[in-house]
Amino acid sequence: MYREESYAHSIPVGCVTSPPRGAALPLHESPAAGNLERGPAAEAIVFSPLVADEERAGAQLRLPAVVYRLYERKLQRTLAQERIPGHIGVVVDGNRRWAKLAGTPTREGHQAGAEKILEFLGWCDELGVKVVTLYMLSTDNMNRSGEELEQLMGIIANTLDRLGEGKNVRVSPVGALETLPEYLSDKVCRLAEQTKDVDGVHVNVAIGYGGRQEIVDAVKGLLYTAARDGRDLNTVADGLDVDDISRYLYTRGLPDPDLVIRTSGEQRLSGFLMWQSAYSEFYFCEALWPDFRRLDFLRALRDYASRQRRFGA
Repeated sequence: MYREESYAHSIPVGCVTSPPRGAALPLHESPAAGNLERGPAAEAIVFSPLVADEERAGAQLRLPAVVYRLYERKLQRTLAQERIPGHIGVVVDGNRRWAKLAGTPTREGHQAGAEKILEFLGWCDELGVKVVTLYMLSTDNMNRSGEELEQLMGIIANTLDRLGEGKNVRVSPVGALETLPEYLSDKVCRLAEQTKDVDGVHVNVAIGYGGRQEIVDAVKGLLYTAARDGRDLNTVADGLDVDDISRYLYTRGLPDPDLVIRTSGEQRLSGFLMWQSAYSEFYFCEALWPDFRRLDFLRALRDYASRQRRFGA
């Protein structure tokens, strides 16, 4: 398990924000940054206390952009293809906090998060990730206000449309679709049918998803099948094993996630892929989801590649 510390997550895109005097802008293990003042940590550039106005602070925020790009290329070259995770799960967290920090309506945070999803899937395709599971809407999220939920559902629907237009991903629904508005459940099912033969990144869209509910639904499915086959409960219980449950999960037929990433600094799964992530590696990033950069993703992949997976041994 790894947690990345970052100051950048507190500055939403589009905001001109003066950092605290002496605050560190993370450079994420960048090479030397010319004549910029180095901070006490190897991954930081320090803002001079002399920077008093927002215009100059904004200029300093832009200065490391070239260095980021150079380091990004260098970092990507160090990633061996055989160490790229085949299946990545992502808890896309922090959209509402991003909007609050930006001083914009919550809807803008969700929209920024949707844009990031499309960008992220492009990175995955480029780097050879085969399967991605996106935790977009949990069963707990269904308890939010009607107005926010309606807006969020609309943004998800629009995102699904854009995924279909790209014609480069295969989409599968993951979740209790009966809990969704009919138009949204129909849309994701149609998209799954439309993209079933696409040879691209397999994207599991977790909407109306809850990890505990998934396990309950899996057990129900197993018992219903046993009843149709005329088997009694004792026979089912005697022969029950882990693979029997796995065959009835929402993600059946797919490999378990190798890596689970959660943004926004929270260090919990919130019910995400509880069964499937038993041997997954976890990476927690401080950046809010709309601020999650390709560089942050590469660092997560590098961290994953450096680990020795033991699978309980």
